[in-house]
Amino acid sequence: MSFIVMGVSGCGKTTVGELLAKKLNLPFYDADDFHSQANIDKMAHGTPLTDEDRSSWLATLATKLGEWEKAGGAILACSALKEKYRDTLQSKSTEPLHWVFLDGPKELLLERISGRKGHYMHSNMLDSQLATLERPAYALRLSITSTPEELMNQIATALEKDPTVGTKPGV
Repeated sequence: MSFIVMGVSGCGKTTVGELLAKKLNLPFYDADDFHSQANIDKMAHGTPLTDEDRSSWLATLATKLGEWEKAGGAILACSALKEKYRDTLQSKSTEPLHWVFLDGPKELLLERISGRKGHYMHSNMLDSQLATLERPAYALRLSITSTPEELMNQIATALEKDPTVGTKPGV
């Protein structure tokens, strides 16, 4: 069983993903760790990535998700902003991925991003991410106004009630 904790920068993907990984005893990975240096440099200079910039990164993540599935699953923190990106991420897995969408007010996202130190994603790029975001109706959608621990517990409770929670129909 594999999960993608998704959303725009500042929503808490990494924090919630790490907590969920511990709860479910699965390895955790951050999609940011798989970006090319060129992509990191581009974002560090305040330039949003294009679909072309993301294509090899998403292909790598899809391959890794397929490998992690064979090893028992994983938790991946990934923005996964567009449906076509999510389709690519699903493409190498035989089982449906579980999608957890962390969503919340722009003001809170900006506050969190502004409080980061040493991260290449700057607050001036949040608007481009929000404009790009295609909200998935099938994902387990949670509000970032809850604490990370509350979010992790909400995910675990939803999974106990429905083992298919957050999966895309027809996959």
